[in-house]
Amino acid sequence: MNRVLVDANVLLDVLTDDRRWYTWSAAQLDACAARAELCINAIVYAEVSVGFMRIEELDKALSPQVFSRLELPWEAAFLAGKAFLDYRRGRGTRTSPLPDFYIGAHAAISGMPLLTRDEQRYRTYFPKLDLICP
Repeated sequence: MNRVLVDANVLLDVLTDDRRWYTWSAAQLDACAARAELCINAIVYAEVSVGFMRIEELDKALSPQVFSRLELPWEAAFLAGKAFLDYRRGRGTRTSPLPDFYIGAHAAISGMPLLTRDEQRYRTYFPKLDLICP
């Protein structure tokens, strides 16, 4: 494993000191960082940004020295759209945002494991994706 894409839910667990998930998420981030490059994309960055008033605070929390910032591949955008379409055709609720599909597609297209707590959706729509999850 050379790189790991980190989902926003794991980062938010640590940044908010989540009562239920902090310990698991912090341990997984540490374990992944010991053997791989931790990566985020603009979608993850945007999802985490809602907890910050200033971009400087967010940039400190998601330091580029710790989290490599990756561009979204065009192929991932296509795959995300197709996965979201499958989801909607299966009568998925609109509460599941398209950004989650971008994150899964980015990891799938790039061949990166995804560190997340959202196992069911990713396993359903990206069955070959390597997940690091509870």
